[in-house]
Amino acid sequence: MTTTDDLQAQEAAASPAERHSTPVDGVEVVGSLSPSRAGDFVTCPLLYRFRTVDRLPEPPTPAAVRGTLVHKVLEDLFDLPAAERTPEWAAARVEPTWQQLLEAEPELATMFGDDGAEVAAWLLSCRRALEVYFRLEDPTRLEPAEREAYVETVLDSRLLLRGFVDRLDVAPDGRIRVVDYKTGRSVRVGFEASAWFQLRIYALVLWRTRGVVPSMLQLVYLGNGEVLRYEPDEADLLATERKVEAIWRAIQQAHETGDWRPRRGPPCAFCAHQSLCPEFGGTPPPLPEALPLPDPAVPATAHGSDAR
Repeated sequence: MTTTDDLQAQEAAASPAERHSTPVDGVEVVGSLSPSRAGDFVTCPLLYRFRTVDRLPEPPTPAAVRGTLVHKVLEDLFDLPAAERTPEWAAARVEPTWQQLLEAEPELATMFGDDGAEVAAWLLSCRRALEVYFRLEDPTRLEPAEREAYVETVLDSRLLLRGFVDRLDVAPDGRIRVVDYKTGRSVRVGFEASAWFQLRIYALVLWRTRGVVPSMLQLVYLGNGEVLRYEPDEADLLATERKVEAIWRAIQQAHETGDWRPRRGPPCAFCAHQSLCPEFGGTPPPLPEALPLPDPAVPATAHGSDAR
């Protein structure tokens, strides 16, 4: 099974030109797009540029790494026999999972002070997120078909869509539920478009590859214990495909013209690149010369760009 690390290692080993021209199922793709990178461009074209063209590093944040840790514990939870999937087991896995993350990326320790109080409070917040999960679902009654599932498809435009789905549940009659965990709080009514767009992209990929429109998209917010559900149809997914291809055309135009305009808004408060943004008095670095269209499916860092 392809993992996130496998995919990033493969991309890092290839030259930009090789990434751009990689054949997929015999098709020379024009580029690739993930839901997160599509969301970056919609949020702010300059942010997209910083992450996928310049590939600027971003420091890890407690919120993003909490998402990584909680997702890992929930992934491992379903490796257990059903009867052993308990809140106590999940709480006990928080500290060992944190140590595994630290061993892989020692720089994560720089997020916290030296006295240990900050990391203790942060680990407690991870346990609380997992406690909320057990209030929302009974994992002893679930048998996910796939977890952290890598999915991809090539559209008729030769654009490759790909990404990782937190969880896929498949009913005996073949119905598919796409589940996405969010360790933050749900947004206000009317502001869920970004999260639903991400899940619709996954649903589009699954429809194109498996011939089945997922019957349910489900957002599980562990910050405030809310579950949102949506039932897509073919019209939804065709509209999503048109939107994705429009975003890609806009990315191509920005790449050709060098016009990556900033878009100021609430997400700016969490942006790691304010010092380089004209909206905040900064100056972006010069664009790399003769750079082919980037492959947006690979984030600049493991944290921040795909905050969960």
